[in-house]
Amino acid sequence: MAKRLIPSLNRVLIEKIVPPSKTSAGILLPEKTSKLNSGKVVAVGPGTHDKDGNLIPVTLKEGDTVLLPEYGGTEVKLGDKEYHLFRDEDILGTLHD
Repeated sequence: MAKRLIPSLNRVLIEKIVPPSKTSAGILLPEKTSKLNSGKVVAVGPGTHDKDGNLIPVTLKEGDTVLLPEYGGTEVKLGDKEYHLFRDEDILGTLHD
């Protein structure tokens, strides 16, 4: 369903990553566990144009794991899943293993 939505300009469609509520051994984790506000890039827009008309492409690509700001973005519901639209410049960084 998310593949049908192509963000416009320099926007990025993100699916937030939900931290696990229990460990692999079955131990329940408290809600106050420090969670990282991160998400996976589902779709990206083509980019935006500068004042001279040159295209500035989006720096992210589909499949990137990114660090998100605590607030911001636009919530989008597609089917039974929730996504968020952020501007490229609002993304704080990419996360690598």
